[in-house]
Amino acid sequence: MPPDPPLPTPPRSPTPHSPLPTPPKVPSIALTDPPPPTPHSPPPTGRYGVDAPNVPAFMGLSGLVLLTVGVFVLAGGGSLAVAIICLYWSLWLLASTASYLYTTRAGKFRVWARLLAEQHLRGDERVLDLGCGRGAVLMLVARLLPKGRAVGIDLWSTSDQSGNSLEAARRNAELEEVAERVELHTGDMRQLPFQDAEFDMVVSSLAIHNIRSRADRLKAIDEAIRVLKPGGRLLIADFRGTSDYAARLREKNMREVTVKSLGPRFWYGGPWTATRLVSATR
Repeated sequence: MPPDPPLPTPPRSPTPHSPLPTPPKVPSIALTDPPPPTPHSPPPTGRYGVDAPNVPAFMGLSGLVLLTVGVFVLAGGGSLAVAIICLYWSLWLLASTASYLYTTRAGKFRVWARLLAEQHLRGDERVLDLGCGRGAVLMLVARLLPKGRAVGIDLWSTSDQSGNSLEAARRNAELEEVAERVELHTGDMRQLPFQDAEFDMVVSSLAIHNIRSRADRLKAIDEAIRVLKPGGRLLIADFRGTSDYAARLREKNMREVTVKSLGPRFWYGGPWTATRLVSATR
C-alpha cells in the first residue's frame, strides 16, 4: 500500500515589524505670524565712511614706515635689536589698523544689529540717534520701524567720520530704502530741539566722547534722559567716559543701569580701545 502524501504546510504569517517611532509634532505657524527676532541683519548697502579717519591713517602709515626701516636695517647688517624693535612695533601698528578698519566697516554693524534685535521693538516707536553721522546705526534702527520713526541729529563733523554730511545721511537712507522713516536734524546733543519724553528709545554710538569737556558730556546725558519716555530705553556705545555716563544715569534715578564690553568686533585697534555699552531704562 503506497504511503499517504505529505500534508501541505500552512503558509507562514509574515513576521510583524516593530512600529516606526511617531515623529514629534511640529507646531504649525500661521502665515500671518511675524518671523522670530534675529540678531542678523541684511548687509548695509549705504556708504558709511570711516570713523575718525585720521587715526587709522596715522597708525597704518607709521606701521609701514617702521616695517621699512626694520627690513632695511636687517638687510644692511645693522643692529639686530633696532630691527627687532622696528618690526615688532610695525606689526603691532598694522594689526591695530586692521582691527580698527574691521570695526568701522563691519564689526559695529553686526554688534548693533544684535543689540537692536534684543530690544524687541514693536515697529511703531520713535527712536533718536545722538550723533548719527552718516547713519550706520540710524538705518539699522529704521529697518526695524515699519510704522515708526528713526530720528538722527548731528553737527556733521568730517574729523569724526569721513565724508560726514547731512546729504550723505540722506543718500544712505535712500540706498537702504528707509527714507520715509528717517528724519534728520542739524543740532547739538547738549541742547536737543525736541520735547520732553518724545522718544521710546535713545541710542548713541561713538559720539558723546567727541564733546571736549566732562561737564558738557554729562549735559548730553541729561538731554538724552529728558527726551526719553518713561519706560524708554537708552543705549550708549563708547570707548571713553562710560563710567561717568553710568554714574550720571544712576544720579538721575534711571533704572537697570549696566555697563558691559561689546567684544573684539567693537575694538578700535585692540582691547585698550574696547567699546563698552551703557544701557538704562527710564
